[in-house]
Amino acid sequence: MKDQTLSSRGSVLLRLVHGSKRFFIASVLFAWMTSLLDLINPKIISFTVDAVIGESQVSIPGFLNPLISKVGGEEGLRNNLGMIALAILTIALLAGSCRYAFRVMNFKGQERMLKNTRTLLYRHITSLPLTWHNQNHTGDIIQRCTSDVDVIRSFLSDHITTLIRMVVSILLSIAFMLSISWKLTLMVCCFIPVIILFSYFFHIRIEASFQKVDEMEGHLSAVAQENLTGVRVVRAFGRENYERKRFEESNEEYTGLWKYLMHLLSLFWATGDAISGLQTLLILLIGASYCLAGELTVGNYIAFLSYSAMLSGPVRMLGRVISGMSRSGVSIDRIRYILNAPSEVNTQGEDKPDMTGDIVFEHVAFRYGENDADVLQDISFTAKAGKVTGILGSTGSGKSTLMYLLCRLYDLPDNSGRILVGGKDIASMDRKWVREHVGIVLQEPYLFSKTLGENIAMTKAGADMEQIRESARIAALDETVTHFAKGYETDVGERGVTLSGGQKQRTAIAQTLMRHTPITILDDSLSAVDTETDAKIRLALDNMPEHSTKILISHRITTLMHADTILVLDKGKVVEQGTHAELIAKNGLYKKICDMQSPEGALET
Repeated sequence: MKDQTLSSRGSVLLRLVHGSKRFFIASVLFAWMTSLLDLINPKIISFTVDAVIGESQVSIPGFLNPLISKVGGEEGLRNNLGMIALAILTIALLAGSCRYAFRVMNFKGQERMLKNTRTLLYRHITSLPLTWHNQNHTGDIIQRCTSDVDVIRSFLSDHITTLIRMVVSILLSIAFMLSISWKLTLMVCCFIPVIILFSYFFHIRIEASFQKVDEMEGHLSAVAQENLTGVRVVRAFGRENYERKRFEESNEEYTGLWKYLMHLLSLFWATGDAISGLQTLLILLIGASYCLAGELTVGNYIAFLSYSAMLSGPVRMLGRVISGMSRSGVSIDRIRYILNAPSEVNTQGEDKPDMTGDIVFEHVAFRYGENDADVLQDISFTAKAGKVTGILGSTGSGKSTLMYLLCRLYDLPDNSGRILVGGKDIASMDRKWVREHVGIVLQEPYLFSKTLGENIAMTKAGADMEQIRESARIAALDETVTHFAKGYETDVGERGVTLSGGQKQRTAIAQTLMRHTPITILDDSLSAVDTETDAKIRLALDNMPEHSTKILISHRITTLMHADTILVLDKGKVVEQGTHAELIAKNGLYKKICDMQSPEGALET
């Protein structure tokens, strides 16, 4: 699906609530009904006190007259106060039911939104090009997908619905209070801007404190994670006391920030309660004086106090909502940054050709960024089908970059050469097709927290144990696994922490060999194995089907010396090319490296 650019915060929210809008709309409707029902009971009490008990003439809505007449009017109600109690109870039950429905719809909406958002972000992030991942830290991406998503959830489920409900409650409360006494209503309204400004003033500072607490929590978690992940290094260098002290200092700072935040919150709520209490006290005293002067009935006085109490809560919440909305805006922008990043896409009609032909690089040049130096410069060579091609070069010479381009993890810019497989330009091929037919073992193997067998089989669905063991045999791993207590059921731990470097590399090789791809690349994947194991793996690779083209990248001459063709890279250029004997005879860079690795000259034959 083609990416859609999200130009505004509103478009991001609409994208995130897709599939859960009906729940949020329903929750808002139930919130409105709850607010309306909560305002009815004070009116009933006011009518009861003034008209039923006090026998005063009270104007009531016209549509209620027939209903009151059916029960005998005010006299009938006076003789049967239980009916009024039943009406109040019924309204309260209806309000409670609406409040329950609001909560249910709200929670369903937010959980559905969270699920869809996590899926949306995960799918999009996994479809983004490798260039984007290189430019963004993993920790920051995870924080955007967790903390920022949770802020947006709170914004939608709490702030937006609360804001809509508060506006309705405030307007209805003021309308009901105006129908009782415009003078008292004016006094109440004078407190509204004071409470809003007070709340906004405090919440700016509270939000800043929350920001510091969140950052410090992240730092504290990082310290703990580093020590748990690198526990062997800490123990080996006797750094337990130092690391313990570092954690305790971070923990003390984190606790201090929380204490200051709690102090702010306590001051905020205490001061807010004092202002609301002052408002209630003034209304109580002035309203009582109006009653004594005959300007206000007792029932209306009671109702007005109820509406005033209902109004103070929503007004105080406005400051929190305003602060939360500003914080949510930042999170929405951070999520929009991810969603607006263009995915890797295939154009229609891309080829899916045979991948068993020669691999040809024609005048390939490449740099990772516009302002970066060239990593590759005018690279041209041919890797013959079914043969072994070796690539030798120092760190940073561009060896791995060649293979990333062959896998289409990066694309060549225009006028930067071509890469052909079987005479077809890979730029015209389907990305997925290319990656399904090119197996690569990376320099740093990454194993998942699964069993050894599951890690090997993860590249081939439905693989049986015989296939797993066959790939492990080629990778010189099967014999080692037989000495494990649980064999292929051994849990490798996080990132394969329970395995040695050589065992992790061999597991990654077996994992790639499971796919039986026509092109196999070992990107410095034998660096952690001993020379004898290296030779066993190369011999097993040589016995693979003839149509399999193999590319070996290594710093070790013994790994490459038997390859059909060897390329020597230096500063992004092919400086030498030929067989082992030919390169020795040239007496160039290859010969120099060979002499450094074998001063006695044993590798020259």
